[in-house]
Amino acid sequence: MKVDKPRETALKILYEVNEKEAYVNIALSKHLDSHGLKDIDRAFITDLVYGTVSHKLTIDYLIEKYSDIPMRKLSRWILNILRLGIYQLMYMDRVPVSAACNESVNLAKKYGHKASSGFVNAVLRKIAATGAQAEYPDRSADPARHLSVRYSHPEWLVRNWIERFGEEFTERLLEANNAKPEFTIRANRLKTDRETLAGILREKGYITENGRYNIEALIVKNPGSITASAEFRDGLFQVQDESSMLVSRILDPKPGSLVLDVCSAPGGKATHIAELMENKGTVIARDIHPHKIRLVEEAAGRLGTGIIKTEIFDAAITDENLRDKADYVLVDAPCTGFGIIRRKPDIKWSRSEKDTEEIRMLQMKILRAASACVKPGGILVYSTCTVQKEENEDVMAEFLGENDNFAADDIFGLLPEGLLKETAARGFVQLYPHVDGVDGFFIARLRRIK
Repeated sequence: MKVDKPRETALKILYEVNEKEAYVNIALSKHLDSHGLKDIDRAFITDLVYGTVSHKLTIDYLIEKYSDIPMRKLSRWILNILRLGIYQLMYMDRVPVSAACNESVNLAKKYGHKASSGFVNAVLRKIAATGAQAEYPDRSADPARHLSVRYSHPEWLVRNWIERFGEEFTERLLEANNAKPEFTIRANRLKTDRETLAGILREKGYITENGRYNIEALIVKNPGSITASAEFRDGLFQVQDESSMLVSRILDPKPGSLVLDVCSAPGGKATHIAELMENKGTVIARDIHPHKIRLVEEAAGRLGTGIIKTEIFDAAITDENLRDKADYVLVDAPCTGFGIIRRKPDIKWSRSEKDTEEIRMLQMKILRAASACVKPGGILVYSTCTVQKEENEDVMAEFLGENDNFAADDIFGLLPEGLLKETAARGFVQLYPHVDGVDGFFIARLRRIK
């Protein structure tokens, strides 16, 4: 049976993600790198995979609604073929209904049997005819349940956000989490500048525009295989969202300083710090995992940031050799990751309500250990890629409550004009995808005063 190769590749990736708990980005990279695919096919597969994973709850709701067979009784291959087909029908306007249905039927014939293909065809044809008018749970009766199904987020998380942010704010956040994020790169100031890099990329057919906040940020509208380009290999840029760039900007390290980055992998912030320091001084970049340290080393080597010294070290343990010695310490802490759902939609399904407290305890442990390395007058920056207050403001409040030798440092002068929020005077900023147009990040700057 002849099947569409990109769709079959997407199906195999989805099977690994949904049935074998593989990480989306890792499974996707493995399959894309092993097939010699054209850019247009790579982009299509990426859209299929990320989109289907992102909208999985809504898609499964439709399967339950239109299928005569309970989901639990379906072959896992057939279930994922249905998910893939429904995503194309519901969310990909450029895919004809006939293609979405027929190609799904062909996949069902290969991965199932004759009855399976007929079943897939029947379900998809029903959804093609009425799916756009599908009735979601009644909003007035249960707003959280309605928004959960409509925007494909875990109901517990939606309830948490409604309680904290209100219904309107939550809906806008959910919608932004399902939108395709911009592809942003950071011009390497050691080798080029944004304008020069933009000109080089335009000559190669890339469409770019300046970032919103950072003088090194470029948004690439048609990235394709840009990370396979000579410009990437030569270290002219690093792929990084602007919210992540702002962490190093708020740290504001000076040339000649000693900087400790305790949770450094994959190295985006450490290399940016080295660039801001004009490659003068020392950046100690640490991680507990050797394979992650290699990622930092690869990035540093490619970008030419020679002042980065990598070390395998547990961030939750105080390094007595560095006690009171670092000018700057960065704690980019492990977190639930709910600020980057638009980039890693599987985070929605891999996290549970109980994770927050466990992660918060680890964050506090790392923060306490790392803070011991800040010298008097030095700077400690704490950042996460989540929007959960328990992991952000509450962690800062608890840390400051038990450490009178640290104080919040006003960051108004370190923020771009578009992000001058009132909390800056209290030393922190919380970013949201739907408000600020970047990944959801929390960044706090503290100064050691004793």
